[in-house]
Amino acid sequence: MAKITLKGNPVNTSGNLPLKGSKAPKFTLVKSDLSNLSLADIKGKNIVLSISPSLDTSVCATSVRKFNKLASGRDNTLVLAITKDLPFASARFCTTEGITNVVALSGFRDKAFGKAYGVDLIDGPMAGLYARGIIIIDTRGTVIYTQLVPEITQEPDYDAALAAL
Repeated sequence: MAKITLKGNPVNTSGNLPLKGSKAPKFTLVKSDLSNLSLADIKGKNIVLSISPSLDTSVCATSVRKFNKLASGRDNTLVLAITKDLPFASARFCTTEGITNVVALSGFRDKAFGKAYGVDLIDGPMAGLYARGIIIIDTRGTVIYTQLVPEITQEPDYDAALAAL
């Protein structure tokens, strides 16, 4: 269990992020068109998991916009914005914001993702959503970078994440 904060108040996650050098846990999440996307479907690519509570918050929206601009132009790299938002809300956000280089995914069907990646918030006002974190998986399916943002209202370290690619 990791301890982070929300506006300075302590909250806990269901576990810890996968260790750097470990195999990325399998997942199957829901795309905006309600189809599934699994880790196996995208093997062979560098994958940026941008995990956050909801695209309906300013920090989460900013993070997706920045990754849309900064990381998506990299060769053989796929950026996934993962929340528990309903796919309809994610699609509306991406359309409204002109997000074309990030795949929005929802964990509303897959209860295992948050536990496997240690990002389920288990207490506090956002309990049931995901903590903010970045995980980068290389072309072999190995975790090469992780960051659990210590304060949910802060943005991740984009420079460190991109340097890992």
